[in-house]
Amino acid sequence: MHFITLITDWNKNDFYAGALKGEILSSCKNVEIVELSNNVKQYNIAEAAFILRNSYQHFPLGSIHIIAVNSQTDVDCKLLAAKIDGHYIIAADNGIFSLMGDAEAEEIIELDVPKDGAKTFPELNVFAPAACRIAKGDKLSDIGRKVEKIKNQIPLRATLENNTITGTVIFIDSYGNVITNITRDLFDRIGKKRSFEIYVQSKHYKITKLNQYYPESSSGDLLAIFNSIDLLEIAIRNGNAAGLLNLNTDSTIRVEFNTEEK
Repeated sequence: MHFITLITDWNKNDFYAGALKGEILSSCKNVEIVELSNNVKQYNIAEAAFILRNSYQHFPLGSIHIIAVNSQTDVDCKLLAAKIDGHYIIAADNGIFSLMGDAEAEEIIELDVPKDGAKTFPELNVFAPAACRIAKGDKLSDIGRKVEKIKNQIPLRATLENNTITGTVIFIDSYGNVITNITRDLFDRIGKKRSFEIYVQSKHYKITKLNQYYPESSSGDLLAIFNSIDLLEIAIRNGNAAGLLNLNTDSTIRVEFNTEEK
């Protein structure tokens, strides 16, 4: 059994997902298709990369992950397949591989593209056949040509100035919790166990402690917590922080540490 996962920015009412699933199931035997997300913001490869890098390692080795987001950046955009940490990732050459964190590709190839206008729906005509060939045991070198250079996109990182960490909201989950790019390691390294203020929406909202669990706060209270992937998260207990505080991806979250403590 091989797992083939899908991350797309397709509306649930479109036919694209159904066509892609049908093509895979018609061409591959003994595979299971898993939708990781069909609700990525259109063309947002940073969001797609966030979902992928925080989920793919929980699948069995050899799983195949199709990223159907921004697959047609230009007429000459290469379509790629890569092996990373024992998994196979199929996506366009749009910078998404450089957003995979510390994971490095063991091998990366450019997929062959049919000459019949396949780039109008590359997920169906290129990604699906490639995924099936991998599932059947073909090596990457059997289905494309090795490439040495691909497009890079620099991940958005938190910045430091004196005793202040300035981070950015990089993901909003289905509860309206906002996840920032401030890591636990960075917070601990700069904070050195000092007291702090976390400012949300400039100085309109202030948080002065970290929760270990959501239920430590009362319903409706604003809280900060390091989540399961060790990123600082701002939430409202039993509420929607993004909606109520007018936060979105690219909103700024600032942590100021007390300079008087030793």
